[in-house]
Amino acid sequence: MASEGLRGALTAVLGGRGLLVQNYDSGPAGEPPAPVRLRKNVCYVVLAVFLNEQDEVLLVQEAKKECRGSWYLPAGRMEPGETIVEALQREVKEEAGLQCEPLTLLSVEERGPSWIRFAFLTRPTGGILKTPKEADAESLQAGWYPRTSLPTPLRAQDILHLVNLAAQYHQRARHPLLLPQELPCSLVCQRLVATFTSVQTVWVLVGTVGTPHLPVTACGFAPMEQRGGIKMAVLRLLQECLTLHHLAVETKGLLGLQHLGKDLTDGICMNVLVTVAFRNPGLQNEPPKVRGENFFWWKVVEEDLQNQLLQRLRDSSVVPINR
Repeated sequence: MASEGLRGALTAVLGGRGLLVQNYDSGPAGEPPAPVRLRKNVCYVVLAVFLNEQDEVLLVQEAKKECRGSWYLPAGRMEPGETIVEALQREVKEEAGLQCEPLTLLSVEERGPSWIRFAFLTRPTGGILKTPKEADAESLQAGWYPRTSLPTPLRAQDILHLVNLAAQYHQRARHPLLLPQELPCSLVCQRLVATFTSVQTVWVLVGTVGTPHLPVTACGFAPMEQRGGIKMAVLRLLQECLTLHHLAVETKGLLGLQHLGKDLTDGICMNVLVTVAFRNPGLQNEPPKVRGENFFWWKVVEEDLQNQLLQRLRDSSVVPINR
């Protein structure tokens, strides 16, 4: 019965669907993490990358005093009560004058759990491009520009990587189309698909407290965890059950994203793919020994799930998480 539930959970996460966060297996030291609130202890930013058939990218000209006249991708902070998609559509409408539809999440960027930016590949669905006559406090104008010849000055160079990422996705999709799932969560946390592979065999780390489940680690807001970024929470959970000094741990990227934004549930859950491997593999064909009774390695024997995991690992078929 436990393996049936695990198969269903893993299938849902690999398919980009979410699972309710009932509890967490690892949390920051000290007091339990407080519920997150936009404008209080977290800031989420949404950003849109538009590319048309002429290989042009949509940019807006900034109106803010500190960067007035420079160019940037449509972007802005989420407001309390919004879903991620609602925030994206509002920002694009305010800054560029267009209605839009997100196609897929392109990347997640973070500066610790308190500042996270979600970048989307997006397409216009209506509206009229903002002209200088409609300049306001949100932006001065919007326009399409050749991807290889963007206007200057740019507000920041970080958008160049995102524009290139969108162009690469158009040419060859690295991961399946992925959009946020609207599920409530009170914390910034990560659900781990932590894998160990040997030849064609895959093991997945499972939490045992309650019903066997994919483990969840809550992110903390202390200075040390902020400096380590959201990946610090992954290492913390693994340190609690594995001896890491002889292991290599890598967070590959995002399999899914969960957020609701209604009823003061500003938290997010990121479903992340993680690899655990021996630094000197030798003849090690079994996963590293687990300490304690709160976790175990589950051998994935269902061929379809094995193949999905191996393909995701082999092709890095995940949304990148960057600092």
